[in-house]
Amino acid sequence: MQETILYFCIRAGWLKSDSMNKIRYDINIIKYISLFETLVRVNVKDCIDTNPITFIVKQNQIGKAIGKNGVNVKKLESMFNRKIKILEFNPEVLQFVKNVIYPLKGDEVSKRDNTVIINVKDNTSKALLIGRESQNIKNTTQIVKRHFEIDDIKVI
Repeated sequence: MQETILYFCIRAGWLKSDSMNKIRYDINIIKYISLFETLVRVNVKDCIDTNPITFIVKQNQIGKAIGKNGVNVKKLESMFNRKIKILEFNPEVLQFVKNVIYPLKGDEVSKRDNTVIINVKDNTSKALLIGRESQNIKNTTQIVKRHFEIDDIKVI
């Protein structure tokens, strides 16, 4: 059973054998990805089962994934009985971080060594980026670390 799932993930292009950390999917995430791709007809690059469920789609497919007036998002949220978030992948780490933190905006996003630094002047935006008990910034770091070799994300 596990070999079948692994073979399925490799054939679908979800797993790559490179120097990055290998991403492992359990059966629930595979079900989410399969249902998303079937209903929305957009290829999913990654799926993270946090609250909300986060789907990362390939570059330039975010509009099709969301649908007109958010119809696809609403349909999926009612099927999963959970909130979902759809992100657009970008091969540049700084643009990808901007996509992850959207709709919040960092005044400047830069990279120093293996650390991404988000400069925010507005205290409200800074609080929303960090979140209660740093939960939001931990989730952002987890998502970015799955695709890029970074050590940490700091909000200044």
